[in-house]
Amino acid sequence: MSAEIIDIQKKSPSGKKRIKKGWILEKINSHDINDILDYNFYASECRVLLELQKPNGKTVRKKIKKEENEDLGLVFNTYLMDKQKTCKNKCIFCFIDQLPQGMRESLYFKDDDSRMSFLFGNYITLTNLTDRDIERMIEMHINPVNISVHTMNPELRVKLMKNPYAGEVLKYVDILANHGTHLNTQLVLCPGINDGDELKFSIEKLASLYPAVQSIAAVPVGITKYRENLPELNTYTKETAKEVVDTIEGYQKEFLKKFGTRLVYASDEFYLKAGLPLPQNDEYEDYPQIENGVGMWTDLEYTFKEALEDSDSVLSNNKKLIATGQAAYPLMKKLSDLFYEKYQTEIPVVKIENDFFGHTITVSGLVTGKDLTDQLKGKYTFDELLISSTMLRSEGDMFLDSMTLAEAEEILGCKITPVNSDGYDLLEKMKGE
Repeated sequence: MSAEIIDIQKKSPSGKKRIKKGWILEKINSHDINDILDYNFYASECRVLLELQKPNGKTVRKKIKKEENEDLGLVFNTYLMDKQKTCKNKCIFCFIDQLPQGMRESLYFKDDDSRMSFLFGNYITLTNLTDRDIERMIEMHINPVNISVHTMNPELRVKLMKNPYAGEVLKYVDILANHGTHLNTQLVLCPGINDGDELKFSIEKLASLYPAVQSIAAVPVGITKYRENLPELNTYTKETAKEVVDTIEGYQKEFLKKFGTRLVYASDEFYLKAGLPLPQNDEYEDYPQIENGVGMWTDLEYTFKEALEDSDSVLSNNKKLIATGQAAYPLMKKLSDLFYEKYQTEIPVVKIENDFFGHTITVSGLVTGKDLTDQLKGKYTFDELLISSTMLRSEGDMFLDSMTLAEAEEILGCKITPVNSDGYDLLEKMKGE
């Protein structure tokens, strides 16, 4: 495979060698270039020999001497240089299969590309990989690799993922671990299927690969109201969620004594469903899976209190409102109360029910523009609306239902300000800085 060059960065090593747009990059130092991983790995050397093909079919070679890890300056059509690999599984808990019809096409794409794991932290199931792919990942020292394991029981994994190879590829977890690849692993738990004794089995198998396995996260299955013709699944109750938390906290005590790290974590949603207080800041150690909803609440509260202690009292005059998902409402209300205690300025918090996906979906990141505007318009008086940036897709200007930020602002007649999941950013936006 080769890649067409669509641009050259000015004053870059490639630009100085008069490489042109429209040329095809075929090899670097005699190595075939299949995708961005090949390119990044082989182009990092100080001396490189590029083999390129001009539009007329003529092959040219360009020797380049540069600083180590200096970018060659070649620009390709996509990050991957070829098409992104789609998922081959039919997981019984797949959220994309639970989307309604008529949404924008990109939302129905199921990513399962190992290169996206390396580049952007996406989680992969391994079912798209071959032995050669694993060899290449080891050769290139790709770290870390994020894996959606779901279960370490091969037979159960096949049933969960509806893929006959889903169990067989678990061998890659061992192979990568044995070669020192750092692994972050995820278990999407379905009540009565891969929790209970199966959860214990998976945790113990993954923990046996420590320190290569650096973290294990358990998150609950998300179930929308659009599950027609899909396997029957239950949501977690207060009692079943507590069982998961108790199991994981038991292993945390064992692993902390054995390894010096807790290693396995339950997502915030499990604690909320169980009605249990979330762990303290230091119990999340380095927050290895905060983007997976593990410790996000604790980190937000901790950093907000830090920011509040160091903050002065300069505030804007516009009247603000905070809109959040059902799950995050108690925390946002608590932080709003702390803000009032310090500044004597009230910022109301409104809980948005998820009518679009169903009320079993409670996270802020799945609040749609329609639910937001329907539940706020004409009911509150405010000049500026603060929302979680996780509600937005497509470079931060569109909700999941394709309503744009500008359209929502027009409907509500106010400015909408996205806020990152960081206490300092939240305080700045609440103050109007």
